[in-house]
Formats: sequence, C-alpha cells, structure tokens
Amino acid sequence: MKKIILQINAWLHLWLGLISGIIVIILSITGCVLVFELDIKQALYPYMTVDKRSTDEQAPPSILYKKIKEKYPEKEVASVWYYGLDKSVKASIEHSDTLIYLNPYTGEILAEVDHEDIFHIMDEGHRNLWLGYTIGRPIVGWATFLFFLISLSGVVLWWPKRWNKRHLKQAFTINWKNKWKRINYDLHNVLGFYSLTLALLMSITGLIMSFPWMRQTIMWLSGGLPTHPKTEEVNRVEQESQLLPLDALVVADSIWHKVRKEIATLNKEAVIIHFPEEDEKTVYACTDMHSGRWRDLSFDRNTLELLPRTQKIIKDANAAEWISRSNYALHTGFIGGFGTKVLYFTASLICASLPITGFYVWWGKKRKSKKK
Repeated sequence: MKKIILQINAWLHLWLGLISGIIVIILSITGCVLVFELDIKQALYPYMTVDKRSTDEQAPPSILYKKIKEKYPEKEVASVWYYGLDKSVKASIEHSDTLIYLNPYTGEILAEVDHEDIFHIMDEGHRNLWLGYTIGRPIVGWATFLFFLISLSGVVLWWPKRWNKRHLKQAFTINWKNKWKRINYDLHNVLGFYSLTLALLMSITGLIMSFPWMRQTIMWLSGGLPTHPKTEEVNRVEQESQLLPLDALVVADSIWHKVRKEIATLNKEAVIIHFPEEDEKTVYACTDMHSGRWRDLSFDRNTLELLPRTQKIIKDANAAEWISRSNYALHTGFIGGFGTKVLYFTASLICASLPITGFYVWWGKKRKSKKK
C-alpha cells in the first residue's frame, strides 16, 4: 500500500507539474520583478524623490489640487498619495491612466506618467496572464492551487529514505562535482526543499486573493472578521444628509491634518486622501501604510468623524482581520521590509526554475527508458 501511495504521489507531482509549469514560471518571474518595483522606480526615476523638509512645510491636498487644475483645468483629480517627507506626491486622475507626481512642498508638477508602464504589464501578467480578469484570473488561481499540491507532493519525494549521514547530505546539499544530470536533480530536489516554506506561503496567500471560498474558509478558521454596525451608520449619515455638504477641498485638507496629527500610528507622513464628489456623504482615506499593510478610514463628510466601518489599528485586530490585512504583505514579502523581500525574490526565482529542472529530470528518464 505504501508503495502504491508513493507511486500515485510521484505521478501527480509529474503531471500536475507539466500542466502548470509554464504558468508557474510566468508567475514566479513576474513576482521577482514586482517585489522590488518601488525600489527600482525610486532608483531610476528622479521625480520619485525630493529633498526632505519638515512636516509643517508640506502643502495640503487643496494646494496640490489647485496646482493640477491650473495646468489641466479639464482634468478631475481623484486622490493624492503622500509617500513621505522625502518622496513626491502621486495624484490620480478620474477616468485616466495618467499619474501626476508633484513636489509635496511647492506643488510643482514633476512628472506625468502613464500608468501602463512595464511594471503594470508585469502586474497584469502576474494577476491574469494578460488574458483579462474573467479568463486569466481563474487560470492563475487554479495553477496556484496545483502548485500548492505539487509542493506538498514534493516533500514526500524529497524525504530521505534513511536519516543517516549520506542520505542527509544528498537531501540538503548539491554536489557540484557530479555529472550534469545529477546536479540538475539536486537543483530541483534540494532547492525545492529550501524554498518550500515561502512557496507554500505565497501559494496560500495567492489562493486567498484568487478565490472567495478560500478567503472565507481561512477567515472562518481564524475566528471570523469583525462585523460593523452598517445599518446604524447609514441611518445616521442619512439623517445628517440635509446639512449642506462641506466643500471637497476643505474636507480633504481637514482629514489630511486629522489623520497625520491624531489618527496615524505608523509611517504618519504616508497618507492617501480622496477628494469627495458632490453627492458623496462619506470620504475615504488611508494611513498606517507600513510593511505592506494599511488601515482604511471612512469619514462622515459633514462632521469629519470616523465611521464604524473604519479599520482598527493593526495591533488591535483579531486573528482573522490581521490575516486579511496582512495577506498582501505575506504574499509579496513586504511584511518584514527589505530583508524578507530578498528572501521572497530568491524563493520566487527558485520556483521559476523548478518546472525547468523538473522537466529535464522527466525528459532524461524518458530518453533512458527509450534506449532500454
């Protein structure tokens, strides 16, 4: 029975790998690029950084809004993203792929960039294989699921027959003095083991992004997400809707000051502020953007008070909410800063090599059996 199970495991490992191999390579290579997207951009593009000044010298959202409108009166600014005291501010335009970068102190427009750059192309490939959301997203999701199963079956194949010195050395090290076929096998077997933990973590977090049922299952197992009193919130906002809405620029400036001075706990100068449209009664903002996580805020437009749907500080979140808000950081390696990004880059590069080295192992065995 044990022999039959091992044979089935080896068969599944082979054929699931052949089916998903090309997709795994694409996802892994694009993931390697995207993990250092911001670092590469800041190194290549001068407009991404500015000379650091004090907090009080930063221009509020209304000034940046007016600077853009002076040059482009026909464009409607949707939001501004403050990255920090030494970074430029990014403004997004309604119904446009153009991003405008401004000096956060003077409001000077530093650059106009098309959102459809090489990194956006890589992101589209990573998310949906450039096939669009409807077709590509399910393919990526199920390929990720297959890779998850392949990784588990790989542990069984890697497991040493005997835990003695010779077998352990073969399982944990690559003998570069061997012939190429053996080196290739070791590259597949040994490197696959070393990348296993991060490969499984990237797979699970990717599945949470791809499938609602996976996300709901994980949230349920970890205790469930907190519920917000949405009904009370809607009723209260509707009752106050008869008040004359505050001017959008006044609201944006007030929220910007409030977030930085009273609400933010992490990376306080990194804030996203949305400019509300005329009929909007709630206003979105974002803060605590640190290590690949963030905190969504929702404000009442008239009172500028936080609404119940606002997320808690990450340290006060329960297990399910922590996992939900940390999923992106756990998937990309942002969770621990530059060090974990390097680890994820290395693991992703190994994952890209596994279908290639695995195919060569299979092809070599096939040719050998034909000769016999």
